[in-house]
Amino acid sequence: MNRSDFDLEQQNSNIESKIVASLERITQSFRVLLWRQSKEFPLTPTQIQLLIFLLHHDAENRKVSYLAQEFNMTKATISETVKTLEQKEFIVKEYEEQDTRSYTIHLTDKGREIARQTSLFTEEIRTPIDKLNDTSKETLLSSLLEIVTHLNQSGIISVQRMCINCSYYQSSDNGTLHYCRLLNQTLASTDLRIDCPEHQTKSL
Repeated sequence: MNRSDFDLEQQNSNIESKIVASLERITQSFRVLLWRQSKEFPLTPTQIQLLIFLLHHDAENRKVSYLAQEFNMTKATISETVKTLEQKEFIVKEYEEQDTRSYTIHLTDKGREIARQTSLFTEEIRTPIDKLNDTSKETLLSSLLEIVTHLNQSGIISVQRMCINCSYYQSSDNGTLHYCRLLNQTLASTDLRIDCPEHQTKSL
């Protein structure tokens, strides 16, 4: 491709460019909705995203080094965000006995409640998706999984806990059949996970 997807002549005559432009509009909506939440609570969008992540993930993923990878930020930036959330009494740190520089982050009751409330910021995005028929939802999910997988393999998205890049996952040559060796069962395409707590990164 040698023309921008935002060149209107290119975009209006090319379905791939229209898809890219549509995805860009959707990312804008995520930013807008997060900023609305940040004005209400008041927290920065990054602080909100961090609280939501802490609410839904295990202790092993609630360390500064992992969070820096997850959000594509420096450890210093994550540490500063954690410091602010601690001052607001939304989180507490649990230091490791053998290494007092390392700690796991836990939500306080206050932080957990804020995380629950702010995690609903996607409702307006969810509304049109709910209205799609099952076939359209399945096709959309499959397409998005392919895009996310490519972005992960290209190094743009650093951390992924999807079935497709998990050591337990197997698929047929044409990619139409899916199997999880951890669950010992065949998976429908709608069973494929974006974020799996049992995920084990596939070795290269």
